[in-house]
Amino acid sequence: MKASTFVYPWDVIGDPEAPARIAALGVAQVTLAAAYHSTRALTPRHPRHRIVTAEHAAVLYPMDDRWAGRELRPYPAGDWAPGDAFGEAAAALADAGLEVHTWVVLAHNSRLGGEHPDTSVVNAYGDRYPWAPCIAQPATRAYLTGLAAEAAVRPGARGTELESLGWYGLTHLHAHDKTGGVGLGDAGQYLMALCFCPACREGYGAQGLDADELAAAVRAALEPVWQGAPSDGGWAGVEKLLGEPTAAATRAWRDETARTLQEAAVTAVRAAAPDGFQVLLHADPVSYHVGANPGVDPAHILSVADGVVVPCAGGPGLLKPFAQAREDAVIAANFPVVSGMGGSPGTLAADAVRARDLGATQLRLYHAGLASDGDLEAVTEALRRVG
Repeated sequence: MKASTFVYPWDVIGDPEAPARIAALGVAQVTLAAAYHSTRALTPRHPRHRIVTAEHAAVLYPMDDRWAGRELRPYPAGDWAPGDAFGEAAAALADAGLEVHTWVVLAHNSRLGGEHPDTSVVNAYGDRYPWAPCIAQPATRAYLTGLAAEAAVRPGARGTELESLGWYGLTHLHAHDKTGGVGLGDAGQYLMALCFCPACREGYGAQGLDADELAAAVRAALEPVWQGAPSDGGWAGVEKLLGEPTAAATRAWRDETARTLQEAAVTAVRAAAPDGFQVLLHADPVSYHVGANPGVDPAHILSVADGVVVPCAGGPGLLKPFAQAREDAVIAANFPVVSGMGGSPGTLAADAVRARDLGATQLRLYHAGLASDGDLEAVTEALRRVG
């Protein structure tokens, strides 16, 4: 199985040993960040630093003139990735024999929400989620589509992986997160992800819903949850809380909004890319799920993109719906391999075999730059055994 590891440009720039060390893991490809959200990242082997703080979401290359005069535009990186950091790192990795694909984070940007609050998701209580641009708004959709095309198709890249191309919700690794005090469950997370910005209020209206009545219904449904009642049960739980017709109408609006954005973004990438350029989406096969791996309909997304990158931290079960939807698609099983962040590099070989049995055609490893030496040794051994 072809394997790729995620890497940041700052893992490579200034560390001349990094490209050979990554290649020695046994991966054929790197998925290198070209547009990324804010983070604080460990660099345990870098000769010049141990911690990199990316202060805000940014593109890690020089922007072109497509953004001139536009209010919503990407932010350049600061000193954590100056100039063409992506290009410099990509060239070094390619010289080590590694195929480079871009890693592009889209609808996840706290600075955008801070400076342009009207772009953010607004929940049923009126709280804004500055990290979550509302993908229903025309200006936001145009921004995300333009960013996808520019950040994905960088010189030397053979393909791209588009993350957060869909709805984002409450769950988010925000600075000093303090949101775990009440277990919202799957259904509660969906209700807290419903957006009530002007564009979404209009969208609910087109589905026959009154937005004010819907918001009141969401608040009423969640009140027992805040008091400790469970809200599990998947989509059946949402239907129980909102009523089946109302739940279906909200999902119809959100599913169509996400699908059309995904179609537009992939079309824009393909228009900018050379022949043979591979386009993958980070995705979950349950369409109402939100986050970095937004929910999709497997058959639809695999009619649009070349494949998907599927989260497997909880096991490889999410792979099967994608594998059943299209035989020739790329189905990449994404395993965390940083033991200090909950990954299991020691079980990677067995996990990869299980993933292959469920339809995975490739592996993704998160993340070579963050992992300890021991984690990397375990990854090398696992990839040797998997072959």
